[in-house]
Amino acid sequence: MTLTKGDLVKSVMENVHLKKTKREKQRFLFPEFDYDPLTKKRASELIEATFEIIKKCLEKGDKVLITGFGKFKVKFRWARKGRNPKTGEQIILDSRRIVTFQSSS
Repeated sequence: MTLTKGDLVKSVMENVHLKKTKREKQRFLFPEFDYDPLTKKRASELIEATFEIIKKCLEKGDKVLITGFGKFKVKFRWARKGRNPKTGEQIILDSRRIVTFQSSS
């Protein structure tokens, strides 16, 4: 299953509700009136902020553990020999840092 940022925003919009500061008279009969739905813009801001926090932690080299979801961490890859698949030419791939994800069990 592929989950896009738009799917995450929609899911957050549907499942997160903000408690109203002012109570309605009908709240005893309909407790759902105590909550306002999250706007698409606010849900998008929350998702974007979450991704930014994860990105900044990974840039510092920290591991990011999200309980019940998984763990992101940065690994270092040394320079190595490679091959251009189109021409077959041997090339050297530079060393780099990559992000890995391990899901929770």
